[in-house]
Amino acid sequence: MSRLVGWLFTLPALVVYAVFVLRPLASTVQYSLYRWDGVGPSTWVGWDNYRAVLTDPDLHGTLGHALVLVLFFTGVPVPLGLLAAAVVRRARASRPVRAVLLLPQATPLVAAGFAWSLLLSSTGAVNRLLAAVGLGGVTRAWLGDSTTALAAVGVIGAWVLLGLCTTVLLSGVDRIDPALYEAARLDGAGPWREFRAVTLPGVRRQVGVCVAVTAVAALASFDIVYVTTQGGPARATSVPGLEVFQLAFAQREVGLASALAVVLVVLVLAVITPVLRWAR
Repeated sequence: MSRLVGWLFTLPALVVYAVFVLRPLASTVQYSLYRWDGVGPSTWVGWDNYRAVLTDPDLHGTLGHALVLVLFFTGVPVPLGLLAAAVVRRARASRPVRAVLLLPQATPLVAAGFAWSLLLSSTGAVNRLLAAVGLGGVTRAWLGDSTTALAAVGVIGAWVLLGLCTTVLLSGVDRIDPALYEAARLDGAGPWREFRAVTLPGVRRQVGVCVAVTAVAALASFDIVYVTTQGGPARATSVPGLEVFQLAFAQREVGLASALAVVLVVLVLAVITPVLRWAR
């Protein structure tokens, strides 16, 4: 009886999930097997759209850009957030300090992208600072140079996600039994040994959550790229999310856009599944 009541309570959520997640996903898979402009009649093409995604240099190049962003979106904020969480715990920082650490995540992405575009422009604060310390020779329009644009977008995304990672990891650190730290100090452990033997194992699940969330944010990135570079210069920052948008709504190639979206979903699952298994 209790199991039946539980099913009745979860049924509305399952219906909403099926309507707004599973049904659109199934429709996307269906569209990916056709050539369709979104308005007129469609033509069955089978796996041709997937072959185009995997063989067209421009399309599979966007997947490579997304993987590069994973290195920035995950490889920077997760370690820095873990370090910040450990320092805040050790210093017993107040709540206002914790609120400041959350500010990047609380900043709207459009506002963050616009602000960073100004900072990274040829006359922005970053170049003025570099010139002031004698590094004027390396200054450039960071988002307008094809060799640095993708890395610049990665830095922006890392800054935005740093607040989220720090907050999640702080919640994990706060749940660690203080007796474990006391025992480590009694055994003569220094700050580094304490971090490695107590803090890091204690936040393993939170680290897994941060890695999964930031990896998905990198692979599905759209807003930051759209606001800062719109995929330029010379497609140097084109990512799957932006490419799906342009294919579907600008070039009217709904089938090809759907195929790229399906490939992106598979890539996301391939990246986060081992992470979630490790976290458990």
